[in-house]
Amino acid sequence: MGYIDDAFAKLKHNLEITQTEQNLAKARHEAIRDFVKSHWDLADDFLTGSYRRDTKTKKLKDIDIFVVLDADGTQAGFRGQAPIQVINALETLLRQKWSAAARDGMAVVIPFGADDDVMSIDVVPAFKREDGGYYIPNPSAGDWLATNPKRHHELSIAKNADCDGKHVPFVKMIKGINRELGEPVSPSFLLEVMAQSLVKPPIGRYQDEIVLFLATAAERIGDEWLDPARSRRRRQRRHERHPETRRGRRAQQSTRHRRAGGRPGGRRPRPRRLRRVEEALREPDD
Repeated sequence: MGYIDDAFAKLKHNLEITQTEQNLAKARHEAIRDFVKSHWDLADDFLTGSYRRDTKTKKLKDIDIFVVLDADGTQAGFRGQAPIQVINALETLLRQKWSAAARDGMAVVIPFGADDDVMSIDVVPAFKREDGGYYIPNPSAGDWLATNPKRHHELSIAKNADCDGKHVPFVKMIKGINRELGEPVSPSFLLEVMAQSLVKPPIGRYQDEIVLFLATAAERIGDEWLDPARSRRRRQRRHERHPETRRGRRAQQSTRHRRAGGRPGGRRPRPRRLRRVEEALREPDD
């Protein structure tokens, strides 16, 4: 193993969550989940987000919890109300024990401090969907969003297995680069979505795969990246209803320009910040 291989092996290790951090995170998220369960009727509660998918990098900026309300329980009425109502009620509940808890978008955030190993925990209320997945409140739009975080986790596990356990460390490296450069790609979940599509097994050396991924991602950052948890059937129905999609228009423009010998249409120049990410990898250490 050469010097560069050793450096990437060390990077992989440095991005791992330590046992101490895991123990602290476990104690905190279990305390929050137990507290909510003792006051509200829940159908389920579970970890989600990059911490659950094991793609979270240090520090643990936040951990996401879903608390799924029982459709027949005391809080079932929130499903028929404005989404802000369930957020406000959850904030009021959590403030009984964590006075700094505050609503933030679709979640109530419990902060523990910027210098803490676990900076904050986000608690998201949800209802089960009949056809799978969950509805979560979207107060800014005044509606409920459909999502399926458990499917995201399943896809991540499958991809990592296909890549002999190297996909998750690879995603952590990409997200670490993004974080060090001021997060030009936000939310960082977009990088996971792109990696799910662009990275193909077998994965070679990390240093080669990262350069290839960044070059491809920079070219395709303007593409329409669909939620990978959407079923193939739903995507097919969407394209049947709207065949002239953004992706379809891109393909048609690209074909016309290639025939004319020009640059594919619809492609943007690489965004400056993404160029910085790729250039940072190519710059030798001083």
